[in-house]
Amino acid sequence: MTTVYDVPPHDLITAVAQELKAAGKVQPPEWSLYAKTGVHKEMPPTNPDWWYVRCASILRRIYIDGPIGVSRLRSYYGGKHRKPVRTAGFAKGSGSIVREALQQMEKAGYVKKIKKGRQISSQGQAFLDDMAHKIKAGKQQEAAAEPA
Repeated sequence: MTTVYDVPPHDLITAVAQELKAAGKVQPPEWSLYAKTGVHKEMPPTNPDWWYVRCASILRRIYIDGPIGVSRLRSYYGGKHRKPVRTAGFAKGSGSIVREALQQMEKAGYVKKIKKGRQISSQGQAFLDDMAHKIKAGKQQEAAAEPA
């Protein structure tokens, strides 16, 4: 049985983001066109599908680290905040983006809320494992097709 741990994270997140966009269960809010992903960033993301990529990444994070709360996820998506004169320090990522993504994935049935935070639901686990299985099968077909 193939799980999330058996495939490269980048491939999984890309595939899940495309699937989330195609399914239409997750939609970027209107403000996402103008929002930065944290105070440590100067500009909004350049990828037009960044919302789906972030949702896929959060879903994978919850699968691996769950149950997990918004604050811990904010820390995961944070970065170096460069102040003009002082030494740079760490800044958390946007909580609004994490909260909105979690609420949308709860509505889609991939995540459920428990006392300790958010946890992957059985539907979400099956979705991610299925995507991991498809990716691994695709990689094996590519490896078999290559000449030795």
